[in-house]
Amino acid sequence: MANQVIKVSKDTLNKMKQSYQKNLLNKAIPYTEFSAKVGTTTITAYTSGKVMFQGNDAEREAAKWGAPAPTKTGEQKATGKSSTALPAGFAQRSAIGSDEVGNGSYFGPVTVCAAYVEKDMIPKLQAFGVRDSKELTDDQIIKLSKVIKELIPYRLLIMEPKKYNEIQPKYNAVHMKVALHNQAIFLLLRDLDPVKPEGILIDQFTPEGNYRKYVRDERNQVSEKLYFITKGEQYHIAVAAASIICRAAFLEELEKEGKELGFAVPSGAGAKSDQVAARILKQGGLSLLENYAKLHFANTGKAQKIADKG
Repeated sequence: MANQVIKVSKDTLNKMKQSYQKNLLNKAIPYTEFSAKVGTTTITAYTSGKVMFQGNDAEREAAKWGAPAPTKTGEQKATGKSSTALPAGFAQRSAIGSDEVGNGSYFGPVTVCAAYVEKDMIPKLQAFGVRDSKELTDDQIIKLSKVIKELIPYRLLIMEPKKYNEIQPKYNAVHMKVALHNQAIFLLLRDLDPVKPEGILIDQFTPEGNYRKYVRDERNQVSEKLYFITKGEQYHIAVAAASIICRAAFLEELEKEGKELGFAVPSGAGAKSDQVAARILKQGGLSLLENYAKLHFANTGKAQKIADKG
């Protein structure tokens, strides 16, 4: 059984408890804020801010909230290099930023974008309001994405649900994201050649050592000038730009799914997703649902029960 531990702030801990409200377990465990179960994954949140995820989807569920907490021997020893050790003045350097959206959503694709921002372009992007996509509305994201794509080089990869379901048995969620990030970065570097970025910053979703382990399976490995840090958009605007582009693509794909089905599909993996999935199952079974949703999520089993009752 997989086991993942992350460290979060008090604010994030409260958001998690609210998010898992319907999944809370009635357990009185000393020094804990709450415990919950989502599908086959048990979540235990401690008063210290550490949160343990146990189960087959532990990595995927933990990745929604943050990077794994350092071990007692130190993250630097575990990964071979500190994930937060960015060069001085990195925010003002020419760099590639890479981010992804959709991994934790039952419906819709996984979108990954690598974007290159030259240092002379940084003030212009800032003037347009490029920042953390979480601070922007969906309408702002879609409009800003169009502007960004006219200004800077980027590579966007969209893993549609059907393709995701085909390769998911071989690639777990983290491995899949590593492959997509690596490929987007590789393609962008090829586009930029002979221009060389001063660094490549990946919005961290797994320890560096884990990323490098999985990337060894890829044909076109990118392994130099890589940096990993959570909330990467705070450290370089290239990550913010990439985040906006792939978030806009995810929203556009969700809208397209809704038009094909004739009704809206939600983001996330909550109860609303169960109800919509049940509606799709009644309409065309798993063969239809696999075109729109990530079938290995616990939502599929819940939706099947709802559909059977109806």
